[in-house]
Amino acid sequence: MKKILVFIFDRMTDYEITFITHILGAGEGKEIITIAYEDKIIKSRSGFLYKPTALVKDVLNEDVEGLIICGGWYGDTRHELIQLINNLNSKGKLIAGICGAGTIFLAKAGILDNVKYTTPAVEWTEKHIEVFGEKDPFPRENFVEERVVRDGNIITAQGIAFIDFAIEICDWFNIFENQEERDSFTKDIKGL
Repeated sequence: MKKILVFIFDRMTDYEITFITHILGAGEGKEIITIAYEDKIIKSRSGFLYKPTALVKDVLNEDVEGLIICGGWYGDTRHELIQLINNLNSKGKLIAGICGAGTIFLAKAGILDNVKYTTPAVEWTEKHIEVFGEKDPFPRENFVEERVVRDGNIITAQGIAFIDFAIEICDWFNIFENQEERDSFTKDIKGL
């Protein structure tokens, strides 16, 4: 079975990833593996409770198709997450980050240095420094003000663009047979 890692953390904005994890898990038969730094219950911003399937440190060399990270105000960036992001990126696996934390982790890992990306962190404020513990990690010359940006194996998105994010990830996994099917799915989901 094909596996997808999903990094979870306290106060994550889980709605940004539940649609895509449903499509990949229930619709496409992929195994969704939630990972966290510690084996404890995670409480999302919506109040839902999650229990990680595995620890980040234990999946560093796991054979997976990709990693999805949702957003939120969460600044605990540990070495094992950076290592995981870089390991998967070096293998050309999907790396998808949405909203604040999702894109910030990718920036801190250095994988946005040579690709186009988007983030809602358009300006690095004092609040960002307080939460994330450092100065702006983004290579601003590569920033694109779009809802979702796919550059190679890296997909980034604004938090409000969780449907676009899901569609782009579906496209990455060749779930759509052609552009017409993608357009039809988009129309059905967005009601356009």
